[in-house]
Amino acid sequence: MNPLLVKFDNPFDTAPFDKIESLHFLPAIQEAIKLAKDDVEKIKKNPIPTFSNTIEALDQSGKLLGRITSIFFNLNSAETNDEIQKLAREISPLLTAHSNDILLDQDLFQRISQVFEQKDKLNLNPEETTLLEKTYKSFVRNGAKLSSEQASNLRKIDQELAQASLKFGENVLAETNKFIHFEKEESAIDSLPEGIQEAAAQLAEEKGQPGNWAFSLDYPSYIPAMTYAKNRELRKTLFMASSTKCAKGDELDNQEVIKEILRLRFERATLLGYKSHSDFILEERMAKSPSQVMEFLESLLEKAKPKAIQEIKELEEFAKKIDGIEKIEKWDFAYYSELLKKEKYALDDELLRPYFQLEKVINGVFQTAEKLFGITFSPDTNIPTYHKDVTAYEVKDRDGKHLAVFYADFFPRAGKRNGAWMTSFKGQSGIERPHVSIVCNFTKPTKSKPSLLTFNEVTTLFHEFGHALHGLLANGKYESLSGTSVFWDFVELPSQIFENWCYEKECLDLFASHFITGEKIPEELIEKIKKASNFQQGYQTLRQLSFALLDMAYHSQDPKSITSVFDFERDIMKQTDLLPKVSGTLMSTSFSHIFQGGYASGYYSYKWAEVLDADAFELFQEKGVFDAETAQSFQEHILSAGGREHPEVLYKRFRGRSPKQDALLKRSGLVSENLN
Repeated sequence: MNPLLVKFDNPFDTAPFDKIESLHFLPAIQEAIKLAKDDVEKIKKNPIPTFSNTIEALDQSGKLLGRITSIFFNLNSAETNDEIQKLAREISPLLTAHSNDILLDQDLFQRISQVFEQKDKLNLNPEETTLLEKTYKSFVRNGAKLSSEQASNLRKIDQELAQASLKFGENVLAETNKFIHFEKEESAIDSLPEGIQEAAAQLAEEKGQPGNWAFSLDYPSYIPAMTYAKNRELRKTLFMASSTKCAKGDELDNQEVIKEILRLRFERATLLGYKSHSDFILEERMAKSPSQVMEFLESLLEKAKPKAIQEIKELEEFAKKIDGIEKIEKWDFAYYSELLKKEKYALDDELLRPYFQLEKVINGVFQTAEKLFGITFSPDTNIPTYHKDVTAYEVKDRDGKHLAVFYADFFPRAGKRNGAWMTSFKGQSGIERPHVSIVCNFTKPTKSKPSLLTFNEVTTLFHEFGHALHGLLANGKYESLSGTSVFWDFVELPSQIFENWCYEKECLDLFASHFITGEKIPEELIEKIKKASNFQQGYQTLRQLSFALLDMAYHSQDPKSITSVFDFERDIMKQTDLLPKVSGTLMSTSFSHIFQGGYASGYYSYKWAEVLDADAFELFQEKGVFDAETAQSFQEHILSAGGREHPEVLYKRFRGRSPKQDALLKRSGLVSENLN
């Protein structure tokens, strides 16, 4: 029996990872597509279309297909191999065709339209109204009103887009895994912290060169080397490898893939009657239009750039003073920034790292969630996982009832893409509880030390856990409106607000203790963390804005004018790039957020959501960071509400008003505290 096609007999209906083999996926998905088509045919046979037999029934259809595909594509991101990647290239066209079959089904759309036209007479509650409107819009926005010839063209575009996106991601992963750099002389690495040296030695041993030191493009290897290596040539070597990823003109080059993705997205948008891909995407966002996004980005650029210029000048003077560096290059930035931060605040990551043992930070995240929302986490070894590094937990609510299943996957490996993300293996709807996962790439334990996180890794864990809370606490009737199924520029609010607790003594006292002595993190270090939180905020804001502006430039126009990805990126980045351009470097070719993930015309949402999170956390600061009433309100109106109503409505219910930009500007040090 195919384990994906029988009832899962594991605790809480969890996925049978211990029984699944790659060969099971294709036949299971083919069968699940047939069953999903049967669901749709049953909907179409009802003589009189109603909200219940059409809109609700469609939301409930294809559940098995949804579960199997979530398992498959999550494995393709976190535990892939050549066989799974080959399957993805076969399976993606099947799923795209199936989705098109539904969205372009004229009989089905006619039934949906009939219900939609009666919406004012149906006495629907807000959640039901949202489902009806979202269902109708999704059909219209995906071609239901096209002619048969146009619909055929749309199908072709969607098939090609799915393949191009897969190709982009496969190339990035292959290029990341391909690179390894060995150092044979201890003098090249002696400025690195002891734990990083040990990790580099361990990696070299794993790669067949014991006695040497090895560095990869995985973040726990790359970032510390760029931050602490005094050896400028080592930094340059690693920087060039990272910054030319998939831009070398070989079989892994993504430049033509980018052009193909942009062309297809533009063709799709114009076929559907939109001016550009950005116009299509932003119609269903809080920002609403490319002009509003650009106005938002340019207003922040105006405030951040003068401060960023001052910060670069300060760094250049510092590098010249201590090392005689006449011109800072991009591979120098992190190294001298860390030294400057240490001089200004007597603080660096290695001073903090001993207080952030991964296991304790995880426990601290759990305790923070318990204090705020009353939920608890218990490891459950009876729940199968897809890799030995993954831990599964049962989550219970404040009354001790089962709430969800949570998977945690923290260390880099060859089959896992870089970065950090939250995902789900099972959605929430009605009494069905979710299965949520967070995936990260943190510093691995060595032979002599446990996994010790940088403060940035701590905030990353809190960030992804904030996304997880959005899924774990979901309490909607319909899966398509539940949890993180919200507008893209609202989805980062739960994740980004949760980072704020990392800077609060009440929270740090829960978990930040020295991994050897057990001593709690000293209050003076917490104060230094807070003071250093605005260090180079102008530059960091400018960096985020540069990515958002590049994203908008790619997607808000006809891409025919983009003959050279190199030249296009350089021209767009001119207004934000304060360091010398390095020949041959190109970030677009590994910009997975917009060419593989879902952030196309949406990268601005990180800064947009920062406005929301700073404004929302200000209320916690006023009432108390663990204030029960404020936490309950945030859970009710934000975390549990999902997308049942427009995010502006939900936010106003929590905050009592619309968000203001003031809190972000003050927190980032971009304006004076004394705002009128």
